[in-house]
Amino acid sequence: MVLSDQIAVGMTLKIGKKLYRVESCVKVTVPKGTPFVKTKLCELSSHDMIEKNFKPNQSVSDVAMKERRLEYLYLEGKDYLFMDIDSLDQILVPSQVVGSRVNYLKEGTEVLASFFGDNVFSIELPQFLELMISGSDDSSEKSVNAGSTKTAILETGAKVEVPPFIEVGDIIKVDTKTDEYIQRV
Repeated sequence: MVLSDQIAVGMTLKIGKKLYRVESCVKVTVPKGTPFVKTKLCELSSHDMIEKNFKPNQSVSDVAMKERRLEYLYLEGKDYLFMDIDSLDQILVPSQVVGSRVNYLKEGTEVLASFFGDNVFSIELPQFLELMISGSDDSSEKSVNAGSTKTAILETGAKVEVPPFIEVGDIIKVDTKTDEYIQRV
């Protein structure tokens, strides 16, 4: 338990039966009235954003999340099978937890997973990954001018804008946070 004055960005709070990650936190003082703590919270299982205000010195239940390194193995039904790198346990991660990050998952990709008990609530990809170009959308090719791009399809199925000199079979470095081409490897 912590007091509402101690809430900080990045903390995980338990409100009711749901877990929330604190995205922003501001202490608000008003000339007439009681000050309060205004927060934006992200519900960990659905990724819904809510705003919640807390009274000063209100008790809030904070939760310690455990982080473990996992390696992606393969798709099993609608869920994704990972292996814990330290214990070699196999862990099934629901597709809603993986979400759009599936666009960068290939066999052997290491992720950082946040656990509460035995449940995975989020995974974080490495910021940069090296992936092979498996195709390109030639219809989006523009003339070869400075700053022109074309859409490339990566081996994982993700689409990224790349310079026109990138060919099928090239390996490129991609920023997984911004979905941007960085360089050819």
